[in-house]
Amino acid sequence: MLGWYQARLAARPLLTQSITTAVLFATGDTIAQQAVEKRGAKNHDMARTGRMALYGGTIFGPAATTWFKFLARNVVMKNKTAETAARVACDQLIFAPTFIGVFLSSMAVLEGTSPREKLDKSYASALKTNYFIWPAVQGINFTFVPLQHRVLFVNVISIGWNCYLSYLNSS
Repeated sequence: MLGWYQARLAARPLLTQSITTAVLFATGDTIAQQAVEKRGAKNHDMARTGRMALYGGTIFGPAATTWFKFLARNVVMKNKTAETAARVACDQLIFAPTFIGVFLSSMAVLEGTSPREKLDKSYASALKTNYFIWPAVQGINFTFVPLQHRVLFVNVISIGWNCYLSYLNSS
């Protein structure tokens, strides 16, 4: 399975990472609905899971793939510890605040609700929670994970994060 994934990643990196992201975002939402909210299969909101997959595959996956390549090309230092710290700082001061807003706004639009209300209600809480989790995760990611696997690493960790975001978005 890993060999097959590696081959797809080498041949079509953006498409492969986008599809992977869609699947893992849907997984996070499914966990939120079933394990956290205890909805049961009968009450599972497939439209909500579909929105998460759509966002993951069409917005987050391509953006994260492009962002990680940008950081690898443009945030380069002789001191690797400083390089990792600079990449984490860029990620947490530019990408994270932007994409939490994009996520909440996108979900509001797809749900037919007000992006402003969604941002006012959930943005600060999501960003604060982000800062407890993601700096350490990205430090590990930028230090130990090869560029071609960084989106996958983030997506696996994001199963729990997406579970939280999905729950936050639906509450």
